[in-house]
Amino acid sequence: MVKKKDNAPGNSTIAQNKKARFEYHIDEVFEAGLSLAGWEVKSLRAGKAQLTDTYILVKNSEAWLLGSHIMPLNTASTHVLADPTRTRKLLLHRKEIAKIFSRTQEKGHTCVPLRIYWKKNLVKCELALVRGKQLHDKRATQKERDWNREKARVMRDHA
Repeated sequence: MVKKKDNAPGNSTIAQNKKARFEYHIDEVFEAGLSLAGWEVKSLRAGKAQLTDTYILVKNSEAWLLGSHIMPLNTASTHVLADPTRTRKLLLHRKEIAKIFSRTQEKGHTCVPLRIYWKKNLVKCELALVRGKQLHDKRATQKERDWNREKARVMRDHA
């Protein structure tokens, strides 16, 4: 009998928002729980989630995840009308919500999710307070990425 592998730190990520790291300077990172329905958890186990164009909204002292897309499985959502882009509640402490709210009121700051991942048997969302990058910052990031790729290629060829 084959043993099921535990969620190791390397493979526990469900979905990443790669665009966020390119578009923004990350100031501070938080970990939040996600309030999900049963069919959503089954879809996340199958890896059917996207975080592109997703953001965090703080309203009435509660944090909400807007724009995330969790594709319903045909077998898991037969008895429920599944909305893949519904607004999901983020579970945070009051002080964290207050900090996020005050920082997002400043000009040029926002809060975006970076990734959704498993922590033991719970679904967590890593969110960050960010500032928008300007065009020259994005070019510098692209140049550094290209240089690292070229450096790795040269090292691989000489090894």
